[in-house]
Amino acid sequence: MTGFDAVFLSFDEPLASVLHARSERVLGRPVKRLHGIRGMRRAYRLCAELPDAEAFFLADGDFEIDDRFAPGAVAPLDEGVAMRVWQAVNPVNGLTYGYGGLKLVRTAALKEMGEAVDVLAALPGKVEFAKIVAGTTRFDQSPFHAWRAGFRECAMLARGCEYGTAPADARFRIAAWTDRGDGPYGEWAILGAREGVSFAATGYRTEAAGFEVINDPSWLHGRFQHAHGAALPVGAR
Repeated sequence: MTGFDAVFLSFDEPLASVLHARSERVLGRPVKRLHGIRGMRRAYRLCAELPDAEAFFLADGDFEIDDRFAPGAVAPLDEGVAMRVWQAVNPVNGLTYGYGGLKLVRTAALKEMGEAVDVLAALPGKVEFAKIVAGTTRFDQSPFHAWRAGFRECAMLARGCEYGTAPADARFRIAAWTDRGDGPYGEWAILGAREGVSFAATGYRTEAAGFEVINDPSWLHGRFQHAHGAALPVGAR
């Protein structure tokens, strides 16, 4: 086994069970799973209660770990570092960066997490971004999941990334999200990305919860259904 525990955090992703089993095979150990918890900040904090180690791998429910990822070669986090993020390939627009990537998180830091819309950006300590691809973020599993991914990511990029992404990099990523959409649900990701940019500009000011509403799965699903439900075949809604 590796020296790090591992947690797989899923909510409603159709392929979550398959990807969880894959993570166990590649990491070579049982991977604890937390599923269906409402409240993103609450879900991440509950993840910190599961590991038995100082730091642990954390994978989202749509993360497909690469067979070539070598957990045994992973170095411990340096003092003062709260999290390391490996890159993930975006199968819809070809971008490769930390979005949806595998994480190594310091357990104590996750328990002390502060407040931020991009929840893990509020960890107390530094964040390292590894220049290594650890897998693919398979968010394109349905029209809604593709739309939701584009909406949330581009809303955060347009408002200002809480990880300190340079404005030029943010504009480059937004351009890719809003212009390119490969795969069966690529057009839904583009649509969500464009609507996320518009929401960041004006839309959230009418919401009681403000910009934080993008972390509410019920609100996201309701917005999607209201705007696009009639455009879906019955079996895809």
